[in-house]
Amino acid sequence: MKSSIKTLIIDDELLARRGLALRLEKHQEVEVIAECENGRVALEKIAELSPDLIFLDIQMPGINGFEVIEKMQGDDMPLVIFVTAFDQYAVDAFEVHAIDYLLKPIEANRLDQAIQRVKVQLSQAQTDDQKQRLINLIANITGKKPAQIDLMIENEGLKEAAYPKKITIKDAGKTTLISVIDITWVEAAGDYMCIHSKNPKQVSVLRSTMKDLESQLNPATFQRIHRSSIVNIDCIQKVCNHINGEYFLILDDETRIKMSRSYRSKIKHII
Repeated sequence: MKSSIKTLIIDDELLARRGLALRLEKHQEVEVIAECENGRVALEKIAELSPDLIFLDIQMPGINGFEVIEKMQGDDMPLVIFVTAFDQYAVDAFEVHAIDYLLKPIEANRLDQAIQRVKVQLSQAQTDDQKQRLINLIANITGKKPAQIDLMIENEGLKEAAYPKKITIKDAGKTTLISVIDITWVEAAGDYMCIHSKNPKQVSVLRSTMKDLESQLNPATFQRIHRSSIVNIDCIQKVCNHINGEYFLILDDETRIKMSRSYRSKIKHII
């Protein structure tokens, strides 16, 4: 979960804002980044600061709490805990998907419960986001629709077990096994593949086509970045702009690899 939960307190009563801020001090993971005295200021601060969580009073002059929710813009909606002195708004609060609803004066145990719900929700959201980035990456590589990739993952079609853990290289009567986890990148040289490994740092030559070798590597980890290059995306340290819409990828061992501009749409999945 996130190390800090960026939080706004929105209430037209100064004492209510200060009292809640004091109560939240015991929750070290909660960082109060601003206090807002009305709905208009709240909307400005939400757009400016992109909080993870807002404590939102319902009854405020001008723009009330429900109207703040209606007017919020953008995809990164914060989690909402409504705070009010009147319990008749509870049903309406949950209809707009508030994570919790606290009555004033706020009881310590109810605030603790609400914060725990927030932590669970943020942790789940982070897991879902990581899964979605993986789905988008693999869809981009394979050309399959995200829904198809999602189904494959649900059916464990992309588990590591589906791919060999070692690549076999036979040369002059000698067989060498290279651990896939140690491969940093691969470059094509005619009918041969030069496989670069990190443990130890070495280059092994395999007689194969790029297509055949690529089929043995898990696309969740290994990505084609050039017609003659495959890279282990876990080994990428930096992405640098180059001329004509191309990029250079800097690996952990400082190796520089050119990424073709025809693959530049994939850059967002790597960085």
